[in-house]
Amino acid sequence: MNAKKLAGHFLRPRMGRRLLALAIGLTAMGVCIAVFNTVGFGTDPCSTFTLGVSARTGVTFGTCQLLFNLLMFIPVIRCDLSRIGIGTIGNMVGVGYIADFCMRAINAKIPPDSLSMGQRVLMFAVSMAVFLVAASFYMVVDLGVAPYDAIPQLIAAHTKKLSYRAVRMIWDISMLSMGFLLGSTIGLTTLITGFFLGPAITLVAKRVHGWFE
Repeated sequence: MNAKKLAGHFLRPRMGRRLLALAIGLTAMGVCIAVFNTVGFGTDPCSTFTLGVSARTGVTFGTCQLLFNLLMFIPVIRCDLSRIGIGTIGNMVGVGYIADFCMRAINAKIPPDSLSMGQRVLMFAVSMAVFLVAASFYMVVDLGVAPYDAIPQLIAAHTKKLSYRAVRMIWDISMLSMGFLLGSTIGLTTLITGFFLGPAITLVAKRVHGWFE
């Protein structure tokens, strides 16, 4: 059954539209993470942890993101292949390296210390709006989720006492805490992605779900 569900993620209605939306969404997410890192208002929980690991080890953010997701990929494969798809691979491999490239490009053109608070706030506001929409499309196209997102889903599915929302909060807070201890910044971006990503996905899904059916 899992194998059939896995195959289904690689052959869906409106596959061309799904792949285009996925590619644009993942690219936009990578760009936005680079901007978040530049303006210094924190990042999403997963990036907070991997940026902390990157700062401590000297390994690039993209590589840390890939290795972290590969570790989490193992239990997902063992427990539920239905959560794996093209989007899973794209998120694991693409987002981190796109962010790496954009961080280098931004730092080469705009040194972080040269930005005023007004410029930081503007860059933050635009990138946050884009990130919420891009992440929503990434979820709505339904081509598999990143291992980071799949782990709390699996835990919730096998835990009767805790809801998915509770498990996800514990999961995100754990990653944030470890990232903070490793030296990452926790700020406004972290709070907004934590509290508003879910509602944003719901809103976007209602409006664009029909595009992919």
